[in-house]
Amino acid sequence: MKRFRFSLQAVAVLRAHHELKAREAFAAAVQAHRQTEENLSQVRARVTAFETDLAARRKQRFSAADEAQTLGAYRQECSAEAEAEKVMHAARAVMQQRRADYLDAHRKVEVVKRLEVKARTRHRLAGLREEQAIFDDTAGYRFVTRRAALSV
Repeated sequence: MKRFRFSLQAVAVLRAHHELKAREAFAAAVQAHRQTEENLSQVRARVTAFETDLAARRKQRFSAADEAQTLGAYRQECSAEAEAEKVMHAARAVMQQRRADYLDAHRKVEVVKRLEVKARTRHRLAGLREEQAIFDDTAGYRFVTRRAALSV
């Protein structure tokens, strides 16, 4: 029986390489998204701390200069929070795109794998048919030679 040779082996290797690159890009996007989420949570914690500080200062004596300075810093933190939120949404969009790219590459690899399994099955069945044909020929030859030996 001949050795099995998959004719689409080069395609399988290429698609596996593309899948690996897509998986790495997806992992990097997930890591970037997690980092932006952590950054957003830190900024939100700072905003919450400013809010509690503002509330505590308003219960004490009022100083317009201190209040103006604190409100300016609070506005900066709020704008930093909005910016961090935009960055996180952009990172999420990139992550979703990388996930779609990875899934597409994975599907392509799976298609080639299924084709290889089918080709291997066909090859194995062809080999079994050849083997069975050899057994049938051998059995037929033995039967004919035995019959000829008995009739003499």
